[in-house]
Amino acid sequence: MAAILEVRSLVKYFGRRKVVDGVSFEVHPGEIVGLLGPNGAGKTTTVEVLEGYPKRSGGQVAVLGHDPEDGARELKQRIGIVLQSTGFYPHATVRESVELMGSFYPRPRDPVETIALVGLDGQEDKRASRLSGGQRRRLDLALALVGDAELIFLDEPTTGFDPAARRAAWDVVRSLKQLGKTLLLTTHYLDEAQALADRVAIVKDGRIVAEGPPAELSPGRAAYRVAYTRAGRRFEHETDDPTELLNRLTADALAAGERLEGLTVGRPTLEEIYLELTADAATAEPERLEGVAR
Repeated sequence: MAAILEVRSLVKYFGRRKVVDGVSFEVHPGEIVGLLGPNGAGKTTTVEVLEGYPKRSGGQVAVLGHDPEDGARELKQRIGIVLQSTGFYPHATVRESVELMGSFYPRPRDPVETIALVGLDGQEDKRASRLSGGQRRRLDLALALVGDAELIFLDEPTTGFDPAARRAAWDVVRSLKQLGKTLLLTTHYLDEAQALADRVAIVKDGRIVAEGPPAELSPGRAAYRVAYTRAGRRFEHETDDPTELLNRLTADALAAGERLEGLTVGRPTLEEIYLELTADAATAEPERLEGVAR
């Protein structure tokens, strides 16, 4: 299936500083793709270039068949955006804000339905200035969804949500996927990426250092870990071929008349892979790596 979003060798400078350094990836219709990485890795800049702000310094980008730098009205009507922070009309109500945003699209969702979808039902007549931080984030999400866009950019959409609200937002994202929407998600929450993304790309220093389904990513070392206790001693091995290793270990244990207690075979978790691949940046900025055990 043809890609709905294509990025080839994307480069972005701010002054002499290269923030994005040759990023390439694709997003296909109906996928949820997550961009992960610490602060300053280049995730948000990449997404902003895809949205048409700012202009790229090099490379090729196609979003729904358009170059976002052209600012085509047709493209703007087919995408939805949740920014890290959004300015609201402070005296507009939730309903007024959502209705106004919907008016910019040719076939918007019903505003009341959209407000309910993000969990703001009952708050329709509350002014934006009186919403809590979490409620404002939900309004951000509603404004991105009301246009019934084909492609939705979600830049840290659940920042400021409590755990229950985050799970509710995840259900919203899953429902959008079921409706055939395509989503590009940036997040600092690794459990969020694990729960939602079909594929993730880990970004460090402006480059993608790993890409693939969360359950299949592996760090630079072996892809599997085998652990067991034998004769009272605990052993751990790393291997790319657990079948051969298990055959050898069990044969040796049987020949010695011993047992392999507590035998486990597993892959490194997304958290472990992330920490290994972004080790330097994670050490420098641990306060923003929510969802990562410290």
